[in-house]
Amino acid sequence: MDMRDDDRLRQDRLVFYKTDIEKIDRILTEFLKLSQARCALLVDKEGHLVTRAGLTEAVDLDTISALVAGAFAATKEMAKHLGEEEFSVLFHQGKKDSIHLTLIGERTLLTVIFDERTTIGMVRLYANEAAKKLGKVFAQAGRTPDDEELTEDFGEVAGDALDQLFGED
Repeated sequence: MDMRDDDRLRQDRLVFYKTDIEKIDRILTEFLKLSQARCALLVDKEGHLVTRAGLTEAVDLDTISALVAGAFAATKEMAKHLGEEEFSVLFHQGKKDSIHLTLIGERTLLTVIFDERTTIGMVRLYANEAAKKLGKVFAQAGRTPDDEELTEDFGEVAGDALDQLFGED
């Protein structure tokens, strides 16, 4: 593998640091407050949950994340058959709950679950604004912030955490 392949692999990875997730979570929380949606998930295109906000207890997050990614992949193929590269927004309406998906950047999907407390118009309006804000965060994401560099005692701290986790004294 040459240097260009290594750079390409690095670009394909979705990397977020703690400060990135904190910014994303603030945007999702603000979005939920404005839109009155029940919950918002950020899912990568492979179906992995990145983060979430809102009332998610009644949602099987792993299953929804995988299904959202699958639905988006299938819809991308439909778009290609219609001469489009992909559709950037999907909406599924149910009797009680609905789901709205917005592609953010190249790799993530803003997944919004909402009910009759709000409307698709409100969700779409605020999802569009949240997508713009998230896009800006993603443009900066993955860069190592100065305050998150590994400290000299990282190995000791990590070892202590593992001992606690596995009950070692």
